[in-house]
Amino acid sequence: MFKLFPAPLRALIIKHREMVRFAIVGGTTFVITNVVWYGLKLTVLDTKPITAQAIGIVVATIVSYVLSREWSFQTRGGREGAHEAALFFLVSAICVGINLLPTLVSRYVFGLQVPSVSMPVQELSDFFFGSIIGTLLAMVFRWWALKKFVFPNADVRPERAGSLAHLRVVSDDEDGKSEQVA
Repeated sequence: MFKLFPAPLRALIIKHREMVRFAIVGGTTFVITNVVWYGLKLTVLDTKPITAQAIGIVVATIVSYVLSREWSFQTRGGREGAHEAALFFLVSAICVGINLLPTLVSRYVFGLQVPSVSMPVQELSDFFFGSIIGTLLAMVFRWWALKKFVFPNADVRPERAGSLAHLRVVSDDEDGKSEQVA
């Protein structure tokens, strides 16, 4: 699959594989958050959009823990399992607040909710402030906090066979010789 990418890009992906995995997990949980949030907001929790968003974030956070622990940060660790999980969910609770804050501001400070604005404007505002700005702010904090507090030690667990670390990027140097980059 990675042979489709040019050698310099493959080398960059391999070098920053932890961040690439983090971004993929983030994209997956972004979709989960929005599906749950809008599913609840447009049905049973139509009068409680912040509650619906919080539920969506919590569901995605549970998925995020499993994917982060077993894939994104699979070689990192340094903490006993229960301690690591507690720290992950503490960081995630802070991220829920960070993620909800822009939606709260858009609705209750800027007044971007029905009846002050139309339903389409409200929904676009919720998406922009909650899904885009809130998620970006929470993502930056989460990346820093997970590496600093939850999974602080690099390379304490071996990377599983078949992962990006085991790929070799072959490129031709100036002399036409091949060199391998891990």
